[in-house]
Amino acid sequence: MLHNRLVLAAAAAAALCLGAIDARPAMAQQKVVLKASDVHPLGYPTVEAIVRMGKKLEAATGGRLSIQMFPSMQLGGEKEMIEQAQLGALQIARISVGPVGTIVDELNVFNMPFVFRDSKHMEKVIDGEIGDELLAKISSNPQTRLIALGWMNAGSRNVYNNKRPIRSADDLKGLKIRMMGNPIFVDTMNAMGGNGIAMGFNELYSALQTGVVDGAENNPPTYIVQNHFQVAKYFSMTEHLIIPEIFVFSRRTWDTLSKDDQALIRKVSREAQQEQRELWYKMEDESIAKMKAAGIEIVTFADKTPFQTAFTRVG
Repeated sequence: MLHNRLVLAAAAAAALCLGAIDARPAMAQQKVVLKASDVHPLGYPTVEAIVRMGKKLEAATGGRLSIQMFPSMQLGGEKEMIEQAQLGALQIARISVGPVGTIVDELNVFNMPFVFRDSKHMEKVIDGEIGDELLAKISSNPQTRLIALGWMNAGSRNVYNNKRPIRSADDLKGLKIRMMGNPIFVDTMNAMGGNGIAMGFNELYSALQTGVVDGAENNPPTYIVQNHFQVAKYFSMTEHLIIPEIFVFSRRTWDTLSKDDQALIRKVSREAQQEQRELWYKMEDESIAKMKAAGIEIVTFADKTPFQTAFTRVG
């Protein structure tokens, strides 16, 4: 299976990677290339922010530290990326909060529907004490084997499908909707009347194409760059979830770095967090314009109370 091959390849690469960076004193000036991965393509805000972060590392260290980006699911979906980071074969991964919420339970507060009023409200929370505390919990939990570097904005998640416009909760009944791999999300969709299906993001396009699922939910930029608009032409601005994303560093590699290098990586990570947001809002506007140009039927809501009421039934 592809998943098993990816994990085996990651284990082999981890041995090579650790062999190259384990002799800390001897390699103080040796060049270290940090591998980064994302499910999105080059130019996507989360990818571009990490690319820029790599350029800053190169400039600050005279080329000793750099980042090599593997976009577009080249190293697998988020599940595979997490596993490779835990092994040390991958150093930086941009991942959704959903999968990590199964390990660090406190993160699931962000996975609940209608927690935030909008993206700005979400940013205020993650930039404060709550956000710092949750990053620390990820880093200190031995089960994650990850260092949490920062938060990223992923906008609001909205339902799209290839069957019919969703104008009310009743319109979701009978539809198979792909959800991220966390029981909270599946339960949420089931409570709305839809049929929540946990599925890897890397499987989604073909699942929409072949009818394995009828739809999914995500933000406008993802809907456009992943070409989901080609196979699901009804997009409803339910904004039921506003979930921040995180980018993490392999603890196995982190522990081999000097304190100075760790501090530098944390510094440029915070800068990347802010730059990503600027890129995000620009791309969000551009994506909605592209959706309209492509003839996508976009449903907006003046009142989301019916959806909020449906979500309160999540047990």
